Amino acid sequence: MTEQDTTSTPGGADAHAITRELVAGTRGDGETKVQTVAQVYDTTVEDLWDAVTNAERLPRWFAPVSGDLQQGGRYQVEGNAGGTIEACEPPHRFSATWEFGGQVTWIAVRVVPEGAGARLELEHTALVPEDTSFWDQYGPGATGVGWDLAFMGLGRHLVTGASIAGAAAEGWEATPEGLAFITESSRLWSEASIEHGTPREDAAAARDRTTAFYTGQPAG
Repeated sequence: MTEQDTTSTPGGADAHAITRELVAGTRGDGETKVQTVAQVYDTTVEDLWDAVTNAERLPRWFAPVSGDLQQGGRYQVEGNAGGTIEACEPPHRFSATWEFGGQVTWIAVRVVPEGAGARLELEHTALVPEDTSFWDQYGPGATGVGWDLAFMGLGRHLVTGASIAGAAAEGWEATPEGLAFITESSRLWSEASIEHGTPREDAAAARDRTTAFYTGQPAG
């Protein structure tokens, strides 16, 4: 797991403000890979919970989310996944299916007090498929970098209250700040993959392809 850098600038694009972990698990009779992303924010549990569940705030840092946002309800992230909210215990946790591209994975979100702030933890679980070519090509950064970008955007929203998603963020990934964040995020997920047991050479190749995908630049 990458250690958290507590000296990061509030609201800044610092990939080291996020902690990451990749472990193996099981679900039913299947083997899984479980990615955990976490960050401590300078706010209250109640405010953080509101930011990650309020349909009026979600578009400011993540994306518009429609549907019945309560336990048992269906939701849809605009241009992304949808699913069913399986459990919800305000203001501390919810879990849901994450259905995209004909595949079903699962997310579990927790909000807990930590020090003078509140910690957001997201656990994303996927069954290990018979065809591992996509994982072999991109590794955990394929989804991990996307979650890192969301966590970074949430931090900026909490500090400024401004909208940093959608049109407001268009082109950010091509700025020096955006390129630096994505590149480091991808590298840190590569390190998590190596800790998980992936050969360093394979993890490095997946890192380069993931970075190229998110930045639109050729793989190094």
